[in-house]
Amino acid sequence: MIKLKRIYDPVDSQDGARFLVERLWPRGVSKEKAELAGWLKELAPSPELRKWYQHDLGRWDEFRRRYLEELAAPGQWPLLAQLRKTAREGTVTLVLAARDPEHSSARVLKDFLESEGGHMI
Repeated sequence: MIKLKRIYDPVDSQDGARFLVERLWPRGVSKEKAELAGWLKELAPSPELRKWYQHDLGRWDEFRRRYLEELAAPGQWPLLAQLRKTAREGTVTLVLAARDPEHSSARVLKDFLESEGGHMI
């Protein structure tokens, strides 16, 4: 099972393995308080894509398309495989900083991991 959760929300025993999937560390949160199993910044959107998107919902569909292309790149496969393996063994929570989890890169990553596209790795 893969879940999404904002890093500013309280840690819960139901979170399982928590992975931050942001390229930049969120403001105001200590690494100790975050209680992460890992920080997978390499799976976050490229800096160029992140800056272009700027959480503009008018760009959501194009952002999603471009980010899926980035995730499908062979260089991402080892990290994606590791994350999928961890999810098969128990609950994984993708931790994000965005205010709108449903229109975030973490949502795209979750959907990718749960889709056929995520099975190519």
